[in-house]
Amino acid sequence: MNLRDFRKTGHWPTLLCAFLYFDISFMIWVIVGALANAIVIDFPLSSFEKGLLVGTPILGGAVLRLVLGLMADRIGARRTAIIGMVLTIVPLAMGWLWADSFGELLVVGLLLGVAGASFAVALPLASRWYGPQQQGLALGIAGAGNSGTSLATLLGPWLAQQFGWHAVFGLALIPLGIVLGVFVLFAKDSPNQPPPKPLKDYMAVLRLRDTWYLCLFYAVTFGGFVGLASFLSIFFHDQYGLSAVQAGALVALCVVAGSFLRPVGGYLADRVGGISLLTILYVAASIILLDLATSPPMVWGMILFVTLMGLLGLGNGAVFQLVPQRFPKEIGVVTGIVGAVGGVGGFFLPTVFGGVHQMTQSYSHGFLFIALMGFGCLGLLFHISNTWAGIFITKEGLAAVPSQPGSELNRQMLGGRMS
Repeated sequence: MNLRDFRKTGHWPTLLCAFLYFDISFMIWVIVGALANAIVIDFPLSSFEKGLLVGTPILGGAVLRLVLGLMADRIGARRTAIIGMVLTIVPLAMGWLWADSFGELLVVGLLLGVAGASFAVALPLASRWYGPQQQGLALGIAGAGNSGTSLATLLGPWLAQQFGWHAVFGLALIPLGIVLGVFVLFAKDSPNQPPPKPLKDYMAVLRLRDTWYLCLFYAVTFGGFVGLASFLSIFFHDQYGLSAVQAGALVALCVVAGSFLRPVGGYLADRVGGISLLTILYVAASIILLDLATSPPMVWGMILFVTLMGLLGLGNGAVFQLVPQRFPKEIGVVTGIVGAVGGVGGFFLPTVFGGVHQMTQSYSHGFLFIALMGFGCLGLLFHISNTWAGIFITKEGLAAVPSQPGSELNRQMLGGRMS
């Protein structure tokens, strides 16, 4: 696959709309984390409560991704996306006009999960317009919408300083309305969308080990990315004594690195194979996490965080290069499942970091734990490398399919060639 061929296929207005929908949704999804340092001025919270506050929207997104993934398969990704954006108005209005306690903020955060669930809609919307060997780049471009987190972390603290954190929720309604209008006008469902399947067919996907392997890999890459994107503002404030605006600017830099390397991860995975790329990334990310556990000085720490987020972004693209190849006719539901588990990983990270800091007054053990998760994924990749060898498309475009449920789908998609 080359870029010239990519430009001639698919439907670029829909790909752009998928990116915009994902971008604005991710901006809104992490808005509580971006405003956390302003919020805690009004509601003094423990370290664990801070982690819970910024993690709750991620948990809401994890649960609702399953729902929106099923809806995308049944009523179409375009219609589901429109419903999702309309529903997102509700928690934004509540955060603007209603939330005046920690408990009410948790409710708002949970409902903001509908924005995080956009993942299970935007990716199938884009993916179904492109062929198997273009999936990595197509999903990488759509998935680069997680750059919306950088908008939240960069602008959110500054706007909160100028107008108050309540008003930031209301201001977010403006770009949401613009994207909704563009989406309604230009986004289209692919004519290649498969017919809806009975729920029992979707449950069969959960019985496949490959589904859970992908879930675990994504829980580390995406969970690490979105969890850090939500929590780093608090970390920079606590660890280095930065102001809310300064911390937000540094988090935005980290997020940009991960967001815009996601398409690169998909492209590289198309070229060298997602499994090979993930192996390299897990090694590098785990080593960086071990270094962060030593509490490095701010300048070196920032270099490590930017590099780490870039690696996690590459890993997100690599994981989702594999999904549509293994499950070409169940993209919506598998995207929802894998994305949901990734969201659980994102909820787990800030909650653990907050709890560990409350008990030890240090974040070091949190970094050590995540590093061990990365090494665990690396060990699993080595363990299953023979089983997965050739299952997915490589740069030569060949594939072999193991004898297990779902393999016939792969044989049909890949021309039945076995290596």
